[in-house]
Amino acid sequence: MYKYKEKIFLADIGNSYFHIYDGKTVVHLSHEEAITKYYQENLYYICVKHALDAKINSIPTWHNVSFKMKLAGAYGTMGVDRKALCLSHQEGIFVDAGSAITVDVVEEGRYRGGFILPGLKAYLQAYKSISGILDIHLNNKVSLQELPLTTKDGISYGIIASVKALIDKHRQDKTLYITGGDGKLLSSFFEKAVFDEALVFKGMQNALGCN
Repeated sequence: MYKYKEKIFLADIGNSYFHIYDGKTVVHLSHEEAITKYYQENLYYICVKHALDAKINSIPTWHNVSFKMKLAGAYGTMGVDRKALCLSHQEGIFVDAGSAITVDVVEEGRYRGGFILPGLKAYLQAYKSISGILDIHLNNKVSLQELPLTTKDGISYGIIASVKALIDKHRQDKTLYITGGDGKLLSSFFEKAVFDEALVFKGMQNALGCN
C-alpha cells in the first residue's frame, strides 16, 4: 500500500496532453508545460505516450505506476488509462470521450469487454474529408427526438445518436460513468449519467491504495 506524507500529484500522460490531479482539481497541459511546471514535484503517473519514456523516467521525483493498474479480465494490450478508468468503480459502463471514445464494461470488479469509436472531432473530420459542404461544427444541443432538417443537424444527429445507441445497447441497468474532454457534452444525452473528470485518477488511487 502506498502511504503519502507529503502532497503528491497524479498524472495521466496521454498522446496529446498531461492530465494532472492534485486531489481536488484536474488540469490539462502540454507535455513540455507539465514537465517544466511539475519537474520537482512528487508525481505518480501512468503513460501511453511511450516516446516520452526516456525523458520522464529520468525525473527523480516522478514514479511510473502503470504496472500497478491491474484489472481482472483485461486483455494484454489494453491501454493503461482504460484500466485505471475501469478501476474507479467495481461495477459500471465506463466511457472516455477524448480523441477516441472508449467504452468498457465492468461487473463485480472484472472486465467484461469493450469497444472503441472515433472521437467526436474525428467524426467531424471524416465528414469534412468527404466534402467541404459537410465541414460543420457539432450542434451540441441537437434533438434526438425528431429527424433533422439541416445538414449541420443531420451530421450532429448521425454522430451523437449512433454513439448513444451503441452505448445504450450495452448499458442495461449499469451506472454509466463518463470522463474525457468531450465527456460533459456526451453525458448530456444520457439519463442519469455520471460525469466525473477525475475518474481515471480515482482508479489510480484505488490501485495504489491511497484513498
